[in-house]
Amino acid sequence: MDLLIERVSRTVAMRTSRRGILGLIGKVILGAMVLPLLPVERISGRANAAEGAGEGDPLSCDYWRYCGFDGSMCGCCGGSTTECPPGTLMSPTSWVGTCKHPVDGKDYIIGYRDCCGKDQCGRCFCQNNKGDMPLYRTQLDNGVSWCFGTSSFVVNCTTAVKLGLKS
Repeated sequence: MDLLIERVSRTVAMRTSRRGILGLIGKVILGAMVLPLLPVERISGRANAAEGAGEGDPLSCDYWRYCGFDGSMCGCCGGSTTECPPGTLMSPTSWVGTCKHPVDGKDYIIGYRDCCGKDQCGRCFCQNNKGDMPLYRTQLDNGVSWCFGTSSFVVNCTTAVKLGLKS
């Protein structure tokens, strides 16, 4: 084993220069620094697109998941129906609603979670109050700021995550 490593090392040393090796190392480091800047199609984005086929436009207030929605849609603010835009934090708490899926006709529980931390987005605002309850039923009240538990109480936008079937 030692003899093999010695021969390989000597062969590499005879065929390359120090400057060449330093240049190669520099290219690798530069490439590693630039790699995160490249545009990447997220797997979850493809999954959400495939899941949403035939369900309607997720940037419309009439989208089926928005039956109890109150706020700006994250899809218009740099996020998606289920993900917050960069620079915001998803609240650890949410209000819930039950919405009927237009394709399979089943009722799904939807969790509406605010994305907190940046200024208000203000685009694509929807206020659908189906199933909205007064403050004494907090988990069903869409008028409460749900950013408690985060470092900021500023609501940027709201997501609509499908939690499961209504039992």
